[in-house]
Amino acid sequence: MKKLFALLVSCAATLGLRAQNPFLPLWEYIPDGEPYVFEDPDKPGEMRVYVYGSHDSLIDAYCGLEQVVWSAPVSDLTQWRYDGVIFENKRDRDGHLLSADGKGDLLYAPDVTVRTESDGTKTYYLYPNVQNGGRQGLVAKSKRPDGPFEVVNWSKTNAQETDGVLRFDPAVFIDDDGRVYGYWGFEQSFCAELDPVTMATVKPGTQVVTDMVSHYKQPGVFRFFEASSMRKIEDKYVFIYSRFTEDGEFGLPTSNYTLAYAYSDSPMGPFTYGGTIIDGRARKTDPVTGKTIVTATADGNTHGSIVKVGNQWWVVYHRQCGLDEYSRQAMAAPITVKVQKGKGGKVSISEAEYTSEGFQISGLNPLHRTAAGWACYYTGPEPATHEWPHHGFSGSYPQPTRGQLFHGGLGMCPVINNTAGSVVGYKYFNIDKLTKALKEARSKSSSSLSLLLRYLPTDSNGTLRIMLGAPTQMEGGVEIGQYALKASAAPQATEARIPVTLPKLRGKQALYFLFDSPTRGKSLCTLYDFMFQVD
Repeated sequence: MKKLFALLVSCAATLGLRAQNPFLPLWEYIPDGEPYVFEDPDKPGEMRVYVYGSHDSLIDAYCGLEQVVWSAPVSDLTQWRYDGVIFENKRDRDGHLLSADGKGDLLYAPDVTVRTESDGTKTYYLYPNVQNGGRQGLVAKSKRPDGPFEVVNWSKTNAQETDGVLRFDPAVFIDDDGRVYGYWGFEQSFCAELDPVTMATVKPGTQVVTDMVSHYKQPGVFRFFEASSMRKIEDKYVFIYSRFTEDGEFGLPTSNYTLAYAYSDSPMGPFTYGGTIIDGRARKTDPVTGKTIVTATADGNTHGSIVKVGNQWWVVYHRQCGLDEYSRQAMAAPITVKVQKGKGGKVSISEAEYTSEGFQISGLNPLHRTAAGWACYYTGPEPATHEWPHHGFSGSYPQPTRGQLFHGGLGMCPVINNTAGSVVGYKYFNIDKLTKALKEARSKSSSSLSLLLRYLPTDSNGTLRIMLGAPTQMEGGVEIGQYALKASAAPQATEARIPVTLPKLRGKQALYFLFDSPTRGKSLCTLYDFMFQVD
């Protein structure tokens, strides 16, 4: 297994996997990401960012039977490392199998917190979301952030049950004074101060608070749905959660695909609504109609949180991969966070842009091979709907693939259903790298610029237009190349060399593929990957 993983990582490097979005390899599906900065247990003094989440490994249902962790050094957030399985729950308190098939508990969105003990050592607590009767409030601990974690709150009266109050989507926070707080809820929010001895039960003398922020059916702006997460920033407590938007809000139908935040001077409120941190629909205003449209998957669920690495704040969240609600991938985007200290001070978090960049905020390198599945913009000739499971896609979308890095000898997560009127986009590339490469080549001899595109044709003819800057000229886009897609009755993987002209655009620019054909409603090809090349 380790040799297979090494092969996958090696092959991933050939596709230029360097923490773009999704920021983990395209064969990995980690939703519900909770990012934390912890010390590397093997390199004292060196810090790493650890992302804990669910593991969409069941394929036909949410999450999996194991939880894994990925990490990266704070000095280089492009170097993500798989740290392995950190938790499974197959046996009860007495060592007996929890299920006859030996598979164990299905593990949903977790959280992690760390406590510094009196001797200076650290204890890490993992809180998986388990929905099996009697074990909803599971707590496991480890001396390492990468586990393994072992359950510590087994009931004394029932070997297959645990003690504790935490339920759906638990989040646990240890304040500077050592007091412990828990948050949870589905469609309704709950919080409580926890007993620091058990790290699971309600602290004696205190009570559970119901509707810490108003739930999605109550009037008001909070509209809590699920996905509790807590962070302390300066002297403020910032509660991050999945928010249910009303019909017509943002000019779109109802959805719980937005990650929002609220803040307070106290860990248990009262809270003030802050706003949206990221919208998984990648909404924008249509320049022709003036209406709001979605430019990625039209609906899904969301769960994530924020983390500060050095001087930069990030939001980590997940996307639904195309039509598949059970193949969710970890995403990241830079944000700004401003805090007005003092009682009643405001917390302002910028709304992040949905891009292909991930942790590469200076822009992707156009001279590296780009996987088609890193698309952050995919629309069709008709607006996508919010209807599960198909979202009404009339055009392009990424298709999840599993079990191998290469699918049919080509890259994972291809973009399919590229019908006439479809647009596939990538935000953003660092065009200055192309300009520099061309300048260096021309100083020695004449040179030309091409885009190498790997694709699988179909039995329909069409035209592919390549736009830089924006998808239309109305929005400031410039067409840099065009390619005739030839029909093939027996399609084979094809690499096209498309001559392109680089306009006088500099810095970070978006790249778009526009499809056209007299044949409507039928895919013209499958996109695998592409790169620019200076000849």
